[in-house]
Amino acid sequence: MHRWLEAFRLRTLPLALSGILAGSALAAFAHHFRGPVMALALLTAVLLQVLSNLANDLGDHEHGTDNADRVGPQRAVQSGAIPPAAMKRAMVICGSLALVSGIALIVVAFGLTVRTLAFFGLGLLAMVAAVKYTYGKNPYGYAGFGDLSVLLFFGFVGVGGTYYLHAGSLPWPVLLPAAAFGLLATGVLNTNNMRDRVNDAASGKRTLVVRLGGERAKSYHTMLLGIAFLSLVFFASMTARGGWSWLFLLGFVPIGIHAVHVQANTDPKALDPELKRLALGTLLTAVTFSIGLWLSA
Repeated sequence: MHRWLEAFRLRTLPLALSGILAGSALAAFAHHFRGPVMALALLTAVLLQVLSNLANDLGDHEHGTDNADRVGPQRAVQSGAIPPAAMKRAMVICGSLALVSGIALIVVAFGLTVRTLAFFGLGLLAMVAAVKYTYGKNPYGYAGFGDLSVLLFFGFVGVGGTYYLHAGSLPWPVLLPAAAFGLLATGVLNTNNMRDRVNDAASGKRTLVVRLGGERAKSYHTMLLGIAFLSLVFFASMTARGGWSWLFLLGFVPIGIHAVHVQANTDPKALDPELKRLALGTLLTAVTFSIGLWLSA
């Protein structure tokens, strides 16, 4: 079981949870919160994240990116701990569970309507995106489109889509925290890609970091975190109902420490703990942002 838990990459789950928590808290702030929607959205997001992690493990192995020169932790298929056939079966099982959970989510949210079909299509697109990041022929992560996908699915779909499932509408101010949490999740991916830049380039994985180069990737990283911060500040300044609305600032303490460490970094191996710091900082920001909204509602 231990080898499977490592393959699930539990440290990435805070990103899956953050968007759902924020979107649900925004719905509560607008008096549209529904408990079953939040529960099913959390379950679906976790299953999709695990599916993506399994597909990434197998895909990078098949493309030769996971090799002896890789800086990060050894992957399950690469190490031989999990055979490729077993990983494929796990992907099918996880994908099937995500599909069932997603269908239950949209039926609970909308019943059987046209919107149900529209969200079902969006759910299928999310599943394809989770798998095709590095798995199969022409994975989009190898062409440098991973950042855009993360921004879209962890931010605008994760936060905005969750709000819509609760409320049945999407006022434009919700797009500000949606952008913020999407950008923070993109920052986690960028940290990962900065750590793996040399090996990715040698393996033909043309991530955005590989395209930008090390120093410009650091500037890009600062931009991601800075715009995320400003988006939440702008949202709070528009909607504040007291001091609780600014509680999210606590989450940016570890994020700020992370940003300083990344800018000063010269050793790719030292970026590995920064992945965890930023992921947990993003979750802390989501939790404090959500608590602030709940207490201000």
